[in-house]
Amino acid sequence: MSLQGHIVELQRRHEAIEKEIQKELLHPGSDDQRLHELKRKKLQIKDELAKLKTSETRH
Repeated sequence: MSLQGHIVELQRRHEAIEKEIQKELLHPGSDDQRLHELKRKKLQIKDELAKLKTSETRH
């Protein structure tokens, strides 16, 4: 997979996790542990995207 393709895939996953978080927040009895895990995954993807975009601009 090309670097650009990897970035696009990570952006897609980031958006999907954001939608899951929003969906979970709509439920009054939302699972705090699940929300924490989703937010952690989203942050990991955001960090990876930042690294890839930085390396992309250097080349």
